[in-house]
Amino acid sequence: MSSTQEQQDRRPDTRERLVRSTQELLWERGYVGTSPKAILERAEVGQGSMYHHFAGKSDLALAAIRRTAEGMRETAEQCLSGPGTAYDRVAAYLQRERRVLRGCPIGRMTQDRDVVQDPELRRPVDEMFRWLQGRITEVLAEGQRRGELAAGLDPAATAAAVAAVVQGGYVLARAADDTAPFDAAVQGLLTLLAAQATPGTTTANDR
Repeated sequence: MSSTQEQQDRRPDTRERLVRSTQELLWERGYVGTSPKAILERAEVGQGSMYHHFAGKSDLALAAIRRTAEGMRETAEQCLSGPGTAYDRVAAYLQRERRVLRGCPIGRMTQDRDVVQDPELRRPVDEMFRWLQGRITEVLAEGQRRGELAAGLDPAATAAAVAAVVQGGYVLARAADDTAPFDAAVQGLLTLLAAQATPGTTTANDR
């Protein structure tokens, strides 16, 4: 390796490019379909770059999955901590802009056997979904305390349903190559949730 190439491999932005490229490839191809060669080509860096910054593909993939999970968590939190009733905040999360036909970048990891069977790679995936369900549960429980939602609503079970509808909606949309199944699933869930709003509480469905 030339001294110039070695200096390029050590640059801080090289590590960032490797992580971002791996994020994109994992979303597009999954873990098994993402080769070190493809990562290096996407990042436009030399062969020694990956092994200077990471122990190997698994180590780099872990950094990329963690970064993706963090980004999804930040986006979800912006919706769930926004203004309005509990219904409005959950609706904002469900209806936020998504690249539906590409699927969920974290949900896709659950379809990779190598990720599911590797405790380290699987951990940020599990943590993301566990946090999401817990956060939605908090929002719904808060809505109950404020009198916005019926006392009989089960916040934890409803939060699990929200997560399941989103992930299932991605699968159905990709299978149909059409966003309509995702949109229909979300609207159906919102209609059911709106029915749990207490009398006098205005939801987005009413406006």
